[in-house]
Amino acid sequence: MDLTDVSVALLSAVLHAGWNAAVKASRNPAQVMTAQMVLGALLVVPALFWSGLPSLASCGWIAASTVMNVLTVSALLRAYELGGFGLVYPVVRSLAVLMVVPLAAAMTGERLATAGLCGILVISLALAVLAWDAARGQGITRAAMAWTLAAGVGTAAYVMCDAQGVRLSGSPWAYGFVVSITNAAAMAWRQRRAGPPWAQVATHWTLALPIAAAAMGSYLLILWVWSHAPIAPAAALRDTSAIFAVLIAVFWLKEPFTRTRIAAVLLAAAAVPLLRFG
Repeated sequence: MDLTDVSVALLSAVLHAGWNAAVKASRNPAQVMTAQMVLGALLVVPALFWSGLPSLASCGWIAASTVMNVLTVSALLRAYELGGFGLVYPVVRSLAVLMVVPLAAAMTGERLATAGLCGILVISLALAVLAWDAARGQGITRAAMAWTLAAGVGTAAYVMCDAQGVRLSGSPWAYGFVVSITNAAAMAWRQRRAGPPWAQVATHWTLALPIAAAAMGSYLLILWVWSHAPIAPAAALRDTSAIFAVLIAVFWLKEPFTRTRIAAVLLAAAAVPLLRFG
């Protein structure tokens, strides 16, 4: 990966950490998630006149990504209820990082150098350290772990769907715009018992609009990287979002910067040059 790809993937991670933390901190995460996805779809509809539609070859991957995304969001929201953000989020991202490596090898023939593999393992270790720190003194139920594992598997699955689809689409922007619209429609259907989507948007739009902008930016940036760069290292860099979530908590929410958190941040920082040259 060249320096531009690394920088863009890390920026995607920062935005991803910010919007996930904002959704989790809201009073009604499921409705805020729905509102931000609907607003994101509305934001990109005019952009389709600029980008055009993705190629037909990517349509199957768009459908698969949409299904996996709504299943993953459902599992993730349930895991948050049972296990807490600080524990669930890093475990999900760590599982996804580890699973994308064999999936990328099987589906695309992607093979990483030793440095790249070490970088992915170091990031997974950093995320595991965060999860361990959150779990200390806090038991986790079997149900919470089951939903967390499901969310991790789903995350890896939609990463591979998007990475495959964007390479066939002809344009990462067109692909991202269409998937954002299909994801919003699927999420609105999932949340239909909470009321029509426009009612949820009307209730939460002041919070959901900046979240939608951050989520859209994060998604389009990583799609651009996946359109030409190795999938697994880019996914691993994006999953440093859990580390950035810690930094947001420390510097914005004034949470303590413990030794364990410092160790996780240093591990993630050490992984970046490994992925850059691996």
